[in-house]
Amino acid sequence: MKKKLINKLILLVSKQYASIGGQAVIEGVMMRSPNAFVVAVRKPDGTIRLRRDQWYGLSNKLSFLKKPFLRGILTLVETMANGIVSLNYSANLAMDEENKKEAQSKGMSVEEYEKNKKSKEKVNWETFLSIGVSFLFGIGLFVFVPHVLTAFIQNYSGATWDLQSWQWHAVDGSINAFIFLTYIFSISFIPDIKKVFQYHGAEHKSISTFEAGQELTVENARKHETFHPRCGTTFIFFLMFVSIILFAIIFAIVPIGANSPVVLKHLYAILFKISLTFPIAGISYELIKFLGKNPDSTFGKVLSYPGRMLQKLTTKEPDDSQLEIALASIKAVLFLEEKYNLKEASARKITVDEIDLKDLRDIENSNFNLKDFLEG
Repeated sequence: MKKKLINKLILLVSKQYASIGGQAVIEGVMMRSPNAFVVAVRKPDGTIRLRRDQWYGLSNKLSFLKKPFLRGILTLVETMANGIVSLNYSANLAMDEENKKEAQSKGMSVEEYEKNKKSKEKVNWETFLSIGVSFLFGIGLFVFVPHVLTAFIQNYSGATWDLQSWQWHAVDGSINAFIFLTYIFSISFIPDIKKVFQYHGAEHKSISTFEAGQELTVENARKHETFHPRCGTTFIFFLMFVSIILFAIIFAIVPIGANSPVVLKHLYAILFKISLTFPIAGISYELIKFLGKNPDSTFGKVLSYPGRMLQKLTTKEPDDSQLEIALASIKAVLFLEEKYNLKEASARKITVDEIDLKDLRDIENSNFNLKDFLEG
């Protein structure tokens, strides 16, 4: 009887919180609804650790940031912040004993180690420093390097096309895509990364089960494919695709650095491309939103096909224990939304908390501690 009530609750909540996304982390999955997020991690002893938090971002305070194109920029920054916190948390949990021993060998006390560990598990200035470093690394690898290589090819191949031609940006985009695909293909052979890709598949299967209005069980999740149209991998494809189109149009109209020396000309062009990073992210996010709403339309299928191919690299078939983790995370997020009525919250109502479960059934067969975790 209790299980039926919980399943009805999940179906009811699914109608209100259709926009749920997630991210694979080390030995786990982070799920985020519009107003809450939960990280579920498989601990070394086999139990499930749930970490809950409320998502009360800038868009809750500044409603104009929810507008089309602006919301994509905000989502990109918030997703990176969430992702860094979730990855730090899962890494700390999965390697806690090893990290503790290493810290103690360097003279750090247990109290100092725990304090340092917890500081990495919340959004602070270090989080945004990490975002800044990641952003600079991405700019270097996916903007600077492709641009320089394209300039080299154009100069030494005797090509007649230049910065103002669409051919330049087609070559630039192709090199960009090649670097990305090579990077993903290379890391997929690392055992730990392969496991993360399995959790990525588990995340997609669980969200698809939820969106299909089905009971959130391992049996149902197992039937779904690892592809999902709103995946970050597909978002990256749109970033590359939109940038090629946008750069080809803008550079043809605006002759960036046309009368400058060659080095300055290309420096101006690179800086101009960097300035367009966030607008491109905004446009790409709107395309992802469209795919999420129209996955079965002919245009949606055509638009999602390249992303589907890319996801064959970044997702792997998960096992049942990994599906359990993803389902535990999404169930906890739904319960938190409902119990706290977070949709109507005008301030923070949840503090960061953790609990250990033996398996997925513990969420339905609620004991006192889990009820306290969910209800406060």
